[in-house]
Amino acid sequence: YKNLSDLTLFLKKKFFNAFWIVILLTSCSTSDLERNPYLPEFSFRFQVNLNLPEYDDLRYAGGSVLIPQLGHKGVLVFNLNGNIFFAWEASCPNHPPNSCSQTQIKGVLAECSCEKFQYSLATGQLLNPSEEDSEKGYPLLFYQTENRGSSVIISN
Repeated sequence: YKNLSDLTLFLKKKFFNAFWIVILLTSCSTSDLERNPYLPEFSFRFQVNLNLPEYDDLRYAGGSVLIPQLGHKGVLVFNLNGNIFFAWEASCPNHPPNSCSQTQIKGVLAECSCEKFQYSLATGQLLNPSEEDSEKGYPLLFYQTENRGSSVIISN
């Protein structure tokens, strides 16, 4: 540095940047994220080959399938617009898994057999909460998807 003022300016910029990084890191907390108490998460990775006949419904926008061997009660896969896919846990998120908690595909909705809760396959949102659960209703549990040509990778 040519002089003391250049060094001072440099240090002020570095301090300012470091200050904001510390603020950002301390303000972001995962404890603010409310976890669903009914559906513990576990890790998996599954490749859906869109060329296979069992996944024909995923080839067009608005199509969906249930993959029963994944997740708690299966995974619902939804083709939003031909290129974007969403994957949701098929177990109803508003009570523990039981004999009636697997949701069923009803067009662009998933419906729980237990209490007929309906969820959007495009957003996962609970569409018809009961009056006592209107503020506590959980959305569908989301799984990551990655579109790779004729395959969709689902993972958690």
